[in-house]
Parts: sequence; structure tokens; C-alpha cells
Amino acid sequence: MEPKSCDTFVVLPPLTNHGVVFGKNSDRPQNEVQEVVYFPASDTSPNTIQCTYIEVEAGGPKKAVILSKPGWMWGAEMGANECGVAIGNEAVWTKDNEGNHDTSIKRLLGMDLVRLGLERGSTALEALDVITGLLEKYGQGGPCQLDGDLSYHNSFLIADTSEAWILETSGKHWAAVQITSGYRNISNGLTITTKIDKHSDGLIEYAKEKGLWNGDVIGEFNFAEAFGSSGQVGDSRQKSGEDLLKTLSASKDFKETDMFTILRNTDTDICRSCDSPFPTQGSQVSTLSAFRPSVHWFTATPDPSKSVFKPFVFTPNAVISKHTKCPEDEKSGEHTLYTLHKDSMKDEGNEMQKLLFAMEADCVKELDAIVESVGEDLSELDELLKDCVETEVKFYR
Repeated sequence: MEPKSCDTFVVLPPLTNHGVVFGKNSDRPQNEVQEVVYFPASDTSPNTIQCTYIEVEAGGPKKAVILSKPGWMWGAEMGANECGVAIGNEAVWTKDNEGNHDTSIKRLLGMDLVRLGLERGSTALEALDVITGLLEKYGQGGPCQLDGDLSYHNSFLIADTSEAWILETSGKHWAAVQITSGYRNISNGLTITTKIDKHSDGLIEYAKEKGLWNGDVIGEFNFAEAFGSSGQVGDSRQKSGEDLLKTLSASKDFKETDMFTILRNTDTDICRSCDSPFPTQGSQVSTLSAFRPSVHWFTATPDPSKSVFKPFVFTPNAVISKHTKCPEDEKSGEHTLYTLHKDSMKDEGNEMQKLLFAMEADCVKELDAIVESVGEDLSELDELLKDCVETEVKFYR
């Protein structure tokens, strides 16, 4: 079965009125439960950090992060930090898969790099530098699913309150493009061509040495053409996502609910049901603002067309519900919200789902009014996600 993976989106001013809007659907193999977990900031850290397969050097104090991640994995498919940085990664397959670039060898997973970038980066650019520095030092690779040997290279969409970066990799080499306005999306193919704002040292020379590029003019170097595999997975979804972004941002008032609409689109295969071999296991939308609190919305349940988005805001005393965390003694096991949602979805078109969608719409309106006027005291938002999750749990029970 040809693997199908995620889609990640970003929309920036002047197409939005409240900062940068980030969104991602995380598509994983069946039965890979995705948990939403929160880690507060920490001023101390050990000498090394144990990631999914290997240890890496510590990076000093860690920022507070909220992550949507497979329960069995250290790293995260997507998440955000207290500084207003959001990151999502995508699986990509390239022509360069030997030696240090062999993805079957256990190194850093792309998901590990997402988490490390969020824990250490105050801006999108800082997170980019964190990820590329670790990538060049440790490499990437290892099985990316709980049961199986699927492995791949990675691309990333890294956003903050003022800009976004697209980072695409092949082994230890990489290229990046800065996005300061408009919109951009990535799926499972390389998209960076001749416009390259940052890249790994010796990239072009390496491509020539490997026979991946034979051009003589550096300005004409095309990253996707040199490293991309033929018939790239996700090309049709990438184009469909771009079309949706164009349509929904035409009003120049793109907001979180528009991103919900994109992530719920089943016609394009951007949203995939639980029956799919690679279903959408979790979704995130973040509105990143420098002028009011950033708001991060998570489903913590599969198939966003049948799930509700619940908000989280970073506060000094933020807490979230235990019901979105997988059991400590069985990290591949279902968390409470996952189980209850799965059982509820067996009833097609049930009234409970309609009520929950109505609650989501009310929550969007009420929270927009709150964050527009809230001052420095954010204590009323400490348990925002916790309250929303536990309300949903009560509905199911």
C-alpha cells in the first residue's frame, strides 16, 4: 500500500486580520493513537535528551510546549510553544538514500526534530536553525510507525507570529524558503525549486558529486528536481490544498474556522476517515499573533470532519486534561477521549455530534472576544483546553 501522509498549511497577512494561521492534519497508520500533551517550561535540563531512538545533546532551558504526538513516540507530529512558534512535519521520499542518508537506520525522526525545534526555538528562524543543526550532526532515520518499517526523509513548515519557513531535507542536506506573506502548503513531495533562502553547506557540490544535478550555474540549481523522487506522493493533495487556500483566503479575512474547513475536506483526501489505511489521527490549527494571545486548537481525536477543535492558550499556570494522554503503562493504548469519541462515531449523523459542532462554533466566537480584550492576566484561560475536553467527555458518557 502506497503510504499517504500529512498536509500542512499556513496563511499570513495581508490575507488574515489576526496574525498567522497555521494548520495540519496528521495522518498515521491505523491504530496509532495520537495524544495531546503539555510540558511546562524548564530552566534545567540533563546533559543529554533521549529521543525516540537516540540521545542528543541538551539545549539548555526548554520552552513550554503543547504537542500532538503518537503515544509511542518521543517526538511530535505537530505542536506549538509559548513564544508563538508552531511546527508540523511531512514525510518525503528522495533519490538520495545511501550511507548517512539511509532512512532505515535509527537516528532522529522528523517528529523528534519538531519537538526539539519547539522546545528550543523562540522564533521560526531559531527553530529552523535548531532543526538543521541537529539534522546535520545526527542525521535522520528509523522506523516511523509502531508496527512496521516505514521510514522517510522530512519536510517542515515552521511558523511564528510574523513569518513562516518551509524546510525540506534529504538525509543531512536541506534547503529552506522564507514566507512573509500570502499562503503556502506542503504535502509529501519536495516543493522548493530555484528560490532558496538558506541551505546546507556544500549542497550543490554534493548534488553534483552524487550525479543528482549537472547544472553549471548555481542560480539555476533546483532542489526539488535534484533530490525529488519521480511521481512524488502527495502531489495531487498539495495542489488541492493550494486551491482551497486560494479560495478561502480571497476575502483577505482568513481565520481559524477557514483552516478547520480545509482540514475537514474529504473530497481532496486531505481529511481521511478511520477506515483509511492512513487515517487522519489528529489535527491542529494555530492562530499566531504578536498583539493578542495566540490560540492553538486541537482535536485529539481522529477524522476532523467528525471531531471538534478545542482551544489552548499558553498561560503561566496552564493545565490540560488527563483524558488526552495515553496510559503511562501502555503508550500505544487509547486515551479516554479517543475511546469515547470512537464509540460515539459508530452512530452516523448522531445528535451529539451536531451539538458538539454547535459548541465549537460558540467557543470560537466567545474566545475571539476574550483574547481581543484580555489584559496581562491570563488566569481565566488556565484550564481552557481542560474544560473543553472534559465537557466533550461528559457528552459522550
